[in-house]
Amino acid sequence: MDILTGFGQGLLVALEPVNLLYCFIGVFLGTFIGVLPGIGSMAAISMLLPLTFHLDPTAALVMIAGVYYGAEYGGSIASVLMNIPGTPSSSITCIDGYPMARDGRAGIALFASAVASFGGGLIGMVVMAVLAPALASLALNFGPTEYFAVILLGLVAASAVSNGSPVKGIAMVVAGLMLGTVGVDITTGAERFTMGIPEMRDGVHLVIVAMGLFGVGELIVSIRANAAGAHQNAIDYARFYPSRKEWKAMAGPVWRGAGIGSFFGALPGTGQTVASAVAYAVEKKLSPNRANFGKGAIEGVAVPEAANNSATQTAFIPTLTLGVPGSASMALVIGALMMYGIVPGPRLLVDHSDLFWGLVASFLIGNVLLLILNIPMIGLWVRLLQIPYRYMYPTIIVLICVGVYSVNNNVFDIWLTLAFGWAGYLMRLFRFEPAPFLIGFVLGPMMEEQLRRAMLLSRGDASVFLTRPISGTLIAATVLLLAWSLFAAMKARRAGRPALALSDE
Repeated sequence: MDILTGFGQGLLVALEPVNLLYCFIGVFLGTFIGVLPGIGSMAAISMLLPLTFHLDPTAALVMIAGVYYGAEYGGSIASVLMNIPGTPSSSITCIDGYPMARDGRAGIALFASAVASFGGGLIGMVVMAVLAPALASLALNFGPTEYFAVILLGLVAASAVSNGSPVKGIAMVVAGLMLGTVGVDITTGAERFTMGIPEMRDGVHLVIVAMGLFGVGELIVSIRANAAGAHQNAIDYARFYPSRKEWKAMAGPVWRGAGIGSFFGALPGTGQTVASAVAYAVEKKLSPNRANFGKGAIEGVAVPEAANNSATQTAFIPTLTLGVPGSASMALVIGALMMYGIVPGPRLLVDHSDLFWGLVASFLIGNVLLLILNIPMIGLWVRLLQIPYRYMYPTIIVLICVGVYSVNNNVFDIWLTLAFGWAGYLMRLFRFEPAPFLIGFVLGPMMEEQLRRAMLLSRGDASVFLTRPISGTLIAATVLLLAWSLFAAMKARRAGRPALALSDE
């Protein structure tokens, strides 16, 4: 009853004309900026934060939150239409969203993305309202050993993302891990694998890798395909809405993706990209339609979008209840609160309950506004695909270059992106899928950091990973997942041998 009462009060606060106006402004500007490749939610909040200085604290926080999850939603549009991740977390949506667009189902992919984002955001809002104190306590129980164990589980699951040989999937994950070690070692300060290039000291940014592998790589494939006389499949403009079968296929992934996203969002330091990557890998393991993942499966669009948006909502839990920013974007939120003299932490729910519940209620309103804004525009977005490729190529390259340059204001990053583009093209030629590589690159540095912290705290005692209950359970789940994967691979191999022998005869 306390939760319902609080949410009711928050709904009255969020529906005040001023707060409603700034919620709309936030989601509108966030979506617009999110469509532009490489900018992301952090840059969007940074650019628009000065506009909130003269606002009431509740209106300011509602607007910042709207920009945050609006940008995350907008990133999926470029991912589906052009295979260019608008935000780092939407790079997972490229895996199945773009193949759907190539198959003439761009409208359905965008509709599925909007609905899954709404479902994930709604579930994330409910989780935040009901479980905020409990999830905050759980987050406090996560130390380096628990973080290492959960990331290890995500990496093992990521090896299943590849549609080809499991060995190739594992090789791509390991390659991503290796790339993640480039730069200055955060523990010792030593340079690793920088090849004497000063620009490599900070490592390789995720935007560079994602845009190179997915954007530039796909661009090279498209140019060669059109030069060879191949054409994109015709778009069915009469079908913008999923069929009954597709609706049914989306339901489970949205629930599972939202659950995984809510969990990772509440853990400081993980974020939407990790949530989307792990949710996609887990869904591919569980889905009966796993063979179509990477080829245009609607589940492959729904699950990362649901995870992404639910993680966006629950990222506010440690930020507001503990005062611990889960990401750089959340650090900006804390800075905005401090500017108004509001100290985030356990007392926030008591001293500023109107602000907390008004923000929670604004998530519901903001997600509804995103649906109202974007579903009618699906037809407009899809018709962009009618533009001839000879005009699209230079536009896409310019967008990629501008997005990459905006990360560090460095021309070297553009050349590095082009190099990853050619690497992505070669991966496609030899049937090495870039998705496991990207997941390994995202999760690897975090896993290394947590491993070294855990070993330092335990003074080199590796048994700490098994003796702590949460990490021990997660490692046991990882071992079971590995055993199950090996058993399934051996079973499939044995089943294939008689057929191979018959074909040889």
